[in-house]
Amino acid sequence: MTTSYLKKATQADLPDILEIINEAKAYLKEQGINQWQSGYPTDDDIKNDIDLNISYVLMVDGKIAGTAALWPGQDVNYKNMIEGTWHGAPEDQYTSIHRIAMSSKFRGQHLSEKMISGLLTLSLENGFNEVRVDTHPKNVGMQKVITNNGFEYRGIIRFEDPNETDNERFAYQLYLK
Repeated sequence: MTTSYLKKATQADLPDILEIINEAKAYLKEQGINQWQSGYPTDDDIKNDIDLNISYVLMVDGKIAGTAALWPGQDVNYKNMIEGTWHGAPEDQYTSIHRIAMSSKFRGQHLSEKMISGLLTLSLENGFNEVRVDTHPKNVGMQKVITNNGFEYRGIIRFEDPNETDNERFAYQLYLK
């Protein structure tokens, strides 16, 4: 039987996390998806997530299978919705799932759903019943993972990144009951 669980990432996990992020960048490029192709997320982004205690890893039989950041509170990137609307009031607090990636060694095992499920549990346990996530319009695989976890498509956001020319993302929202 396989043992899997989420844990907060530590600096000791950084080399494995960076390897997973770089594999994900290459995988997106292979698929012709212009997401994470301009340097983002940087090594410093990942280090900062760990320092801020918002970085998590999915452990499978003692190995890091995936990584994600769970940001608490409002996300400035979600204020610039160019098509569609969020449910709720503008001042509502929520968590955002960012930088989710799975190791190539574990790809195809539906572990992204397991990771998101764990992040949803953490959101609720930390007092947030609303969760948001976004992905590139061409990232159909992640869109499927997101909607399979109960998220509702809300529209298109545009984030401001001077290094990124392809900066529109599909935005999703989920309320936990």
